[in-house]
Amino acid sequence: MLLKKVHHVAIIGNDYQKSKEFYTDLLGFSIIRENYREDKDDYKIDLACGDLEIELFIIKNSPVRPSYPEACGLRHLAFAVEDVDVSVQWLQTKGIQTEPVRLDTFTGKK
Repeated sequence: MLLKKVHHVAIIGNDYQKSKEFYTDLLGFSIIRENYREDKDDYKIDLACGDLEIELFIIKNSPVRPSYPEACGLRHLAFAVEDVDVSVQWLQTKGIQTEPVRLDTFTGKK
C-alpha cells in the first residue's frame, strides 16, 4: 500500500485567539509555523502533535457547524493516549468539556 500514515488533519476555526489558545495552551501542541494569508484574509497555523500535523485555518466568517455529528465534514479528531480515563481527567482540569467515553461497538475498547 502506498499510504503509510496520516500526515495531517485540517481544522477550520473562526476565532483566532480562542482557537490558538485551545490547541497550544490547553492541548499543548507546538506551533511549527504561523502565517497570515492576506489574499484570503485568514490565518494558517501548522501545529505538531507527535508525528501528526494539524493545519488550523482561522477564517473569520466561516459557517458554524451543525450541532449533530453526522453532518458532512470532519466528524471528530482522535488521538492515541496511554490511559483514556487519565486523559479525560486532564482535559477536564483544563476546562475542556468531554463527552462520556464510549466503547467501540466492534472492538469493545475505549
